[in-house]
Amino acid sequence: MYYAVSYLKREKGEKKSWEFLGCEMGNVTSNVAARFAFFPPDPPTYDVHKDESGKLVLQGMTADKNIDVHMLDTKGGNKIIATFWRHPVARLTLLYSHGNAADLGQMHELFNELRAHLRVNIMSYDYSGYGASTGKPTEFNTYYDIEAVYNCLKKEYGVKQEDLIVYGQSVGSGPTLHLASRVKKLGGVVLHSAILSGIRVLYPVKMTFWFDIFKNIDKIRRVQCPVLVIHVSMLISYVPYLRPNVTMVHSFCLINPLQGTDDEIVDWSHGKRLWELSKEKYDPLWVKGGGHCNLETFPEYIKHLRKFISTIEKISISKPAKQLTSAPSITEHKHCKCLRLKAKKEKEES
Repeated sequence: MYYAVSYLKREKGEKKSWEFLGCEMGNVTSNVAARFAFFPPDPPTYDVHKDESGKLVLQGMTADKNIDVHMLDTKGGNKIIATFWRHPVARLTLLYSHGNAADLGQMHELFNELRAHLRVNIMSYDYSGYGASTGKPTEFNTYYDIEAVYNCLKKEYGVKQEDLIVYGQSVGSGPTLHLASRVKKLGGVVLHSAILSGIRVLYPVKMTFWFDIFKNIDKIRRVQCPVLVIHVSMLISYVPYLRPNVTMVHSFCLINPLQGTDDEIVDWSHGKRLWELSKEKYDPLWVKGGGHCNLETFPEYIKHLRKFISTIEKISISKPAKQLTSAPSITEHKHCKCLRLKAKKEKEES
């Protein structure tokens, strides 16, 4: 990081070859990639096999006839596992991207609770290289992964954009905002302990470098729907934004920050800034005393999330949606517990 910044701030007239710059940038990229690593559970907490009828099931998880298991092909050439958790009276579907130290086998209890309390269908998936998914976890593979899952929701379940809420926890905010910045009529977005970008977790930089990863700070500006941010809180002058009567509901979708106050991995400023940059703001939830990996254990989490889901449902009902015949921004492939970083913790600029 030092080399890139020092180059940008060099004295006028100082000469430095592009070859040397490329070498320095390469070193920086390698360093960032090494520190901002994925942590798939090893060994995976589940396996996939076919039952007597030929249906895919997750071995090691309690059988549930309302769970469909899919193996999807991605543009990256990998096969990923996705699960669809059906609720009998659900109108909305939640597309959940988990943190990068978990796999689907560890999310079973949470998905059961969310499905029951929120009355939504839940679609979740393991990134390439996680669980029983093949390949290697990389930034771009997570983008290909969520695109394959989105296309499955459209084809297999007829889910409309307006009835879909995308949910990203920690590093899962990367693929979530990738999709939300391209699909323009989503019902809503939930950002749970989200990051501004990979490098900004490590260093308080004020600009986006080309070698950065998960550039959420840029993509959030292109999201046209309501966003909910969940993060730990800092009890400062930002509190007035928590007033219940300031909910903003507009033509497309809602944005709501939900983050924790004592997040030792991703500073609260990440959630705060993402909320500020959102075009359509829903009341944020700053969880006092929460950490990076335990916000869902606080009672206000499910209460606030249920309120957000209810608001989106009312919008969906009041504005009948026309199902799009195609999504030009997402190319369909012809085949159809949290972030852990050994990082220097510094506060992001407001």
